[in-house]
Amino acid sequence: MKDGLLKCSRHCMNEGVECDNKECRLWIDYKEEYNCSLISIYENGSMTLRQVAERLGISFARVKQLETRALEKLKKRSNISDILF
Repeated sequence: MKDGLLKCSRHCMNEGVECDNKECRLWIDYKEEYNCSLISIYENGSMTLRQVAERLGISFARVKQLETRALEKLKKRSNISDILF
């Protein structure tokens, strides 16, 4: 399938079970979406910073700080700023 989900993510969705693999880099503590960030993205598509903050259990302001920092890094690394902005 070309849905962007991993086999384990698809399994959790099909079986209706939460992921318990806290060592996975995609694991989030958000039971409503099976504790999987891939499932969050699959089910919601683009999300607001507030939605991301809720899923990560951090403040909106912190998510905004992280977004700003990531965009600055992208601008420095290449001419991606010409594409994005």
